[in-house]
Amino acid sequence: MMEEPSVLDYLKAKLTPWRGPAPQIPRGISENDSASESAAVPAGQAVQEISPQPTGMPESGSAAQLVVDQQALASLEYNAAPIAEPAAQEALLPLAQRIAVPWVPLVAFGLALLAQLSLEPGPQRTWTMGAVLYLLSAVCLGVSARRGEWALAPLPGGEKCLDPLTVRTAGLISSLIFGLAAFWAFGDNLLTRLNVILWLISVGTIIWAFWLPAAPAGAWLERLRSFWSLREWKISITRGTLAAAGAIFLVLFFRLHRLNQVPPEMFSDHAEKLLDVWDVLHGQTSIFFPRNTGREALQMYMTAGIIQLFNTGYSHLSLKIGTALAGLLTLPFIYLLGKEVGSKRIGLLAMVFAGIAYWPNVISRVGLRFPLYPLFVAPVLYFLLRGIRTSNRNDFILSGLFLGIGLHGYTPIRILPVVILVAVGIYLLHAQSRQVRKQTIWQLLILAVIALFVFLPLLRYATINPEGFSFRSFSRLGTLERPLPGPAWQIFSENLWNALTMFAWDDGEIWVVSLTHRPAMDVISAGLFFSGIVLLFIRYLRRRHWLDLFLLLSVPLLMLPSILSLAYPSENPALNRLSGAMVTMFLIVAIALDGLMTGLSTRLGPSLGSKVASALAVGCILLASLQNYGLVFNEYQQVFEQSAWNTSEMGEVIRQFTTSVGSEDTAWVLAYPHWVDTRLVGMNAGYPLKDYAIWPENLPETTADPRAKLFLVKPEDSQGLQALQSLYPQGVLQEYISEVDFHNFLMFFVPPAN
Repeated sequence: MMEEPSVLDYLKAKLTPWRGPAPQIPRGISENDSASESAAVPAGQAVQEISPQPTGMPESGSAAQLVVDQQALASLEYNAAPIAEPAAQEALLPLAQRIAVPWVPLVAFGLALLAQLSLEPGPQRTWTMGAVLYLLSAVCLGVSARRGEWALAPLPGGEKCLDPLTVRTAGLISSLIFGLAAFWAFGDNLLTRLNVILWLISVGTIIWAFWLPAAPAGAWLERLRSFWSLREWKISITRGTLAAAGAIFLVLFFRLHRLNQVPPEMFSDHAEKLLDVWDVLHGQTSIFFPRNTGREALQMYMTAGIIQLFNTGYSHLSLKIGTALAGLLTLPFIYLLGKEVGSKRIGLLAMVFAGIAYWPNVISRVGLRFPLYPLFVAPVLYFLLRGIRTSNRNDFILSGLFLGIGLHGYTPIRILPVVILVAVGIYLLHAQSRQVRKQTIWQLLILAVIALFVFLPLLRYATINPEGFSFRSFSRLGTLERPLPGPAWQIFSENLWNALTMFAWDDGEIWVVSLTHRPAMDVISAGLFFSGIVLLFIRYLRRRHWLDLFLLLSVPLLMLPSILSLAYPSENPALNRLSGAMVTMFLIVAIALDGLMTGLSTRLGPSLGSKVASALAVGCILLASLQNYGLVFNEYQQVFEQSAWNTSEMGEVIRQFTTSVGSEDTAWVLAYPHWVDTRLVGMNAGYPLKDYAIWPENLPETTADPRAKLFLVKPEDSQGLQALQSLYPQGVLQEYISEVDFHNFLMFFVPPAN
């Protein structure tokens, strides 16, 4: 095989034309080609890990790296003709040589979009055409990767440093003493001033025991002082600044627009949460809330703080504000994670696509604990991956801190320790961990210790009441509530397939958190996600870098809380229980789009290529935004209105009755099977502890009260209405016309006795 000419060969030939024509320089060599060359390095030969090169450039150590012999260059005559600037060189080339349209990656992306369009809901929907088109797209993606026309961002280079393996003995002993005292004080399932202080001291001292000083004490204060001492502050606004500002505005719009109206109603789970919040604000400061099969405490205290801060009352809006903020706080960590594994552009793209996507938006708006899962997955993975790359113990400490806090949030996050173990295990099995394997295990142990101290209150509860602590998880995994409907391995396999394909095919049948039986992603995001999966898989086969494999495996691992619903397979996929996977899913979306943009910029030239790449990104975001807006604010809103009962309208009717002619004690909702949760009627009316249900057999008891009365009746309840009319022949019946079709109800008004 002939050796490819270098730049030096080309330059020498141009300076000595009498020796013959200049050799032809290839238009470009792909990153994957370089990987295949590097695969020829003998096994066991050490390869030094370096910092990443700029996006779109060949990585060090590959066959595509341009090697220049400095001694040979020095021997060239000093009066050689000057080399033109890149822009000038580009202008001198013929148009056909300056522009090489990368048709193959564009065709691959187009096929992926056509495949996803064919899988969108419709009367003739089948998976056959979509599968064929996706297969053709995968073939084109392989060709694009081989030719370097869809170039993924370079993998981050390692910054290995030796860990001193030290610990502050005083901090370790103090943390053990205060931790044991706090553990004992948590025995009543209550947070008190004493046990919280003991707990916080134990957490603070264990962090101090392991923390490595990163900078001289007071250095950051000196920098802050110098900044404030400046007489003039110069602010520069770049294109990147404008892009970031536009991205933030777009995300804020999608997450906060019509928050109070979308979705419009509460259901029974909201009643349970608001009752728990009532307990908190009235002194029942539990560690674990046993109501409704048990819940972790973080949302209850968060909502209690929002009620006191914004005076929003025990309402749906109070719950929504907290969960919407949780969803928003996830996005900066997705940006940092994208920056860590690729570049700032990847981080920004990941944040935007996650911010506008219908699935994360919906679970943040419902008002339940669902967004607390991705909220803590994102920082845990960010600090973990950064800690592995830099061998920095402090990042492992921060990862453990966020893990411990997250375990107080939403039950599915209990799978995250397994994800961490898998990540570190994959790293240790790959060549990138040479020379730091022992200290990585040490740092992983530190992460676990930090998380354990933060988890201490729940650990105490779990030791006292293990059944209550684990019931919700094992009721889906095992046979606590019902026998498995088939062999466990078969159910698991089907659940795994359904979860992995839900981005393109079917997101399940839980109407509360999804538009049922449609793809979980929009067309653009799904096409990019598929492309990113294929490209990461190809690069891993060629480069054998642990991070590519982890990103691929993180998706099914973070979906396990839904996949493991073996007793209730119809509940899988559940977008709430696998919401942690959206962190790496949208990261893969961004990696794919960034790679396509890089390929366009490289092939079309720096001037035209950057404009085309930017236009592509803007177009993808615009199209995804339009589809996601319709999914959330039109389709999801309409489905939710039809599926949830209009307890807000009933509550408003009772509120008007109690503030005019009646009393909160003389209004009732005539109970009827599978109708409204009458506790929510009271909450919407402004009476959080009032359950307005009354059963037909108890109606005679109301005759003793001479005050005006109001009964709300389901139109289909003819027996209940007949009983009312026989008791109160003077009553007035009127139908309330709801804003939602088929949600009307009857109002039976009884005037006062006098």
